Amino acid sequence: MLWKGHWKQHDPTPSRVKWRELRRRKGRGRARAPLRHRRRLRVSSRSQPSSQSSTVADRSQTQGMNEGAASGPFAFEAMQKVDVVRLASLSDPELRLLLPCLVRMALCAPADQSQSWAQDKKLILRLLSGVEAVNSIVALLSVDFHALEQDASKEQQLRHKLGGGSGESILVSQLQHGLTLEFEHSDSPRRLRLVLSELLAIMNKVSESSGEFFFKSSELFESPVYLEEAADVLCILQAVCRGLIKNGERQDEESLGGRRRTDALRFLCKMNPSQALKVRGMVVEECHLPGLGVALTLDHTKNEASEDGVSDLVCFVSGLLLGTNAKVRTWFGTFIRNGQQRKRETSSSVLWQMRRQLLLELMGILPTVRSTRIVEEADVEMEPNVSVYSGLKEEHVVKASALLRLYCALMGIAGLKPTEEEAEQLLQLMTSRPPATPAGVRFVSLSFCMLLAFSTLVSTPEQEQLMVVWLSWMIKEEAYFESTSGVSASFGEMLLLVAMYFHSNQLSAIIDLVCSTLGMKIVIKPSSLSRMKTVFTQEIFTEQVVTAHAVRVPVTSNLSANITGFLPIHCIYQLLRSRSFTKHKVSIKDWIYRQLCETSIPLHPQLLPLIDVYINSILTPASKSNPEATNQPVTEQEILSIFQGVIGRFSITAQLLVLYYILSYEEALLANTKTL
Repeated sequence: MLWKGHWKQHDPTPSRVKWRELRRRKGRGRARAPLRHRRRLRVSSRSQPSSQSSTVADRSQTQGMNEGAASGPFAFEAMQKVDVVRLASLSDPELRLLLPCLVRMALCAPADQSQSWAQDKKLILRLLSGVEAVNSIVALLSVDFHALEQDASKEQQLRHKLGGGSGESILVSQLQHGLTLEFEHSDSPRRLRLVLSELLAIMNKVSESSGEFFFKSSELFESPVYLEEAADVLCILQAVCRGLIKNGERQDEESLGGRRRTDALRFLCKMNPSQALKVRGMVVEECHLPGLGVALTLDHTKNEASEDGVSDLVCFVSGLLLGTNAKVRTWFGTFIRNGQQRKRETSSSVLWQMRRQLLLELMGILPTVRSTRIVEEADVEMEPNVSVYSGLKEEHVVKASALLRLYCALMGIAGLKPTEEEAEQLLQLMTSRPPATPAGVRFVSLSFCMLLAFSTLVSTPEQEQLMVVWLSWMIKEEAYFESTSGVSASFGEMLLLVAMYFHSNQLSAIIDLVCSTLGMKIVIKPSSLSRMKTVFTQEIFTEQVVTAHAVRVPVTSNLSANITGFLPIHCIYQLLRSRSFTKHKVSIKDWIYRQLCETSIPLHPQLLPLIDVYINSILTPASKSNPEATNQPVTEQEILSIFQGVIGRFSITAQLLVLYYILSYEEALLANTKTL
């Protein structure tokens, strides 16, 4: 039960002077009912009111709801804390919604016997003394609830046995007139029974419908004349959120019933915002009403908006799509796909609101300063009208990375098709330049992989030129980023590795690399990489450029299995396999020797394969037509220097690796004696 008032906790009693001053300052002059209606509160001796949890209707002090139509956090909090000063400031229509709770509070024997609460109770009684509707609510609260509960249980059993269409009823005898006329002529106990009987009939119809939404006309609930009295009865009973969620639709925006459930629960959460996240948790737990979960998150995001930090909306949707629960992921993905299939998506759609909020957050962190130096730095021709964002602020880098991963999940897992505006702003964010920090390295790696995964974001020649300029900047700045950020596995190695995979047409390896970096399994068609392959192999990274650049990449200091990510050793290994060094006559011997010397335990898994492929490139020519196209072996003097000299200069790992190189080299030499 979520919506309960905790009446024992309340603020200190205001003085009578403060009370009168507030009423005078409001200038409301609440109109009193005619004298014939101004009776004292009556407490029936038949029974004490049942301790039912009741729903407090609301008032929105700042959010612009229609006054009196619904209430918000102001009234709800005033009821929870029994803040009589705030209750006194409510208008007549707002106070009318709270009367069942206030009257019940005045009638029940309090657990708090303090003098302050006694004074508060007097003020509440004074507040209620001039309201005509109080008398009917007192009568409703004075019925025998125990007998009513027993009859309601029998009625449920009877309807379940005979079916929802049965006219028999235990709560009420055969009606002589229509339901509204019978309600008007009945006393309070019978009114309770009439409403409860009608409510049970609807509940039985719901259970028979197997969760399908349906229309059922109700003369009593649809009559505006008796709406207040019927609402009083429902309030005296109870309101539960879990039932609305558990019996709700799996996709709430697809039906009128789902939208009504979502609206009702959203209004309840606006009354008591502290319960909104709990209701959202129920939504995810039951995998029902995804639009409600997003709507509550949007409300929470607007209230807790932070310019720099990652918003609750980004965290919530990312958790649904990137979490370990496949059922939740499929459920929310269906919500995204179904929302896009509707012919028109208006601003009332929760999906539209979510996309708009995400786009606003993305645009809010885009750099506003345009760079004029990019063309000079990249040393490429570029149209003068191409707009380029640069200089992503350090405090925005983490948020930018979170947004990129979320959009990757939305497009790759949930099937979101970005609009032109979304695609344009995403490309501007991806091609911005972060500071040289570990978070900046991570952002650049994510942006690069997102370009590979969703090449359709680049659709015009201007956008393609912007991408080329940014990739050229990556090549130039990767050494600076690695030295400044302190991250050993920089994006430079990833660039080289992708370039080598493109040259060797290993597209599946690129797809695996992209999915691994993004941290999600998405479907990437090899055919979608064709344009990127052309850009890499012909405009940015020709094979000769790749080979010449690779040998200038510094080795990884103290290389071990503890260092993860894409490292220079991965690039060198691929180039050795493709025989690029021998083809373009680039010596790689010195680089390999330096890397073997810079090793430690635990042994990195790529070291032994590197030695094996290096030995093969020494003994086996790249082609029969060019038998001299081989790599140079490590010299004898270099080998001896590992084991001689100052003790401790080289690690035991380096010595063991060189020993492995010697033994493997001799074994391969003997095996290839006949062909050499």
